[in-house]
Amino acid sequence: MPDTPSINIAGRRVAADAPPYVVAEMSANHNGRIETAFAIIDAAKQAGADAVKVQTYSPDTITLDSDLPDFRITGGLWNGRTLHELYTQAHMPWEWHAPLFAHAREIGITIFSSPFDSTAVDLLESLGAPAYKIASFEAVDLPLIKYVASTGKPMIISTGMANVEEIQEAVDAARAGGCKELAILHCVSGYPAPPADYNLRTVPDMARRFDLVTGLSDHTLSNSTAIAAVALGAAIIEKHFTLNRSGGGPDDSFSLEPDGLANLCRDARTAWEALGRVDYQRKASELGNVQFRRSLYFVRDLPAGAVITSDAVRSVRPGFGMAPKHLDQVLGRKTSRAVAAHTPVTPESLA
Repeated sequence: MPDTPSINIAGRRVAADAPPYVVAEMSANHNGRIETAFAIIDAAKQAGADAVKVQTYSPDTITLDSDLPDFRITGGLWNGRTLHELYTQAHMPWEWHAPLFAHAREIGITIFSSPFDSTAVDLLESLGAPAYKIASFEAVDLPLIKYVASTGKPMIISTGMANVEEIQEAVDAARAGGCKELAILHCVSGYPAPPADYNLRTVPDMARRFDLVTGLSDHTLSNSTAIAAVALGAAIIEKHFTLNRSGGGPDDSFSLEPDGLANLCRDARTAWEALGRVDYQRKASELGNVQFRRSLYFVRDLPAGAVITSDAVRSVRPGFGMAPKHLDQVLGRKTSRAVAAHTPVTPESLA
């Protein structure tokens, strides 16, 4: 049987046969305050997340400062803004990275990032980033994927908006660049995304098709989609995370708050534990309840050598007698000794 695909992030094995790896995506939810960024890291650790993820770009490395129609957002959550305006508000200043990485390591939670150009990768390498995430919108940037791959670190690629051919191109670029540990995330790039758009049966199909660690980047408002994905084999769950959904930032409204993240961490791991393996044996938690199964009992006194008739035996609870399936073999037999009503029918009571 082939080995289960796996990657290793900061000493944590990530695979379908390991507990789900939960990533709290900070994105723009720091809302321009480093104190909020520190607090988000603390809250992610407290909630039980395996990792917190940030994004590394500046407005000028991700877009152009232009007011032309191509650069103005029409419709949706950020309607009317230019890309440069949005990313000026949303970006994490590069000078924050070193103290935030140091703090995460101090409190014992993994931190890594999505770089959006090669200079971001260089910064993250200088900080010893243990892994990299390619955002869905960058999954078609094959030169960036190859540059990230050249670091030799594990890479996770989100596949929102990508078709099968584009996913394969991204995987091939990562491999060509030298990436040995690769994971992909099924994703719907809507903010928020309706659960019906997720088509979660894609998760096991991706795992089979690409033979890679496969997970879910979830932009729905509840945890239901993520938990269902775990049941379908998702090894990684990524959710946007904020301290306050009403905080007013560009990503706050579709992010989990601390209680929601704690519930996700708990329930995703419970779902994974419940999957277990194929097993038809009696479980440890059932042993005490065997007595409540049905079995055969004498319902009247019989002397030794009496023929057992249908009015002398019944199938009842508890389960200390012979199984009801033996009733036809018991009827017509003789008792080996005197038996009392309300005592179990046992092989020893039969002649």
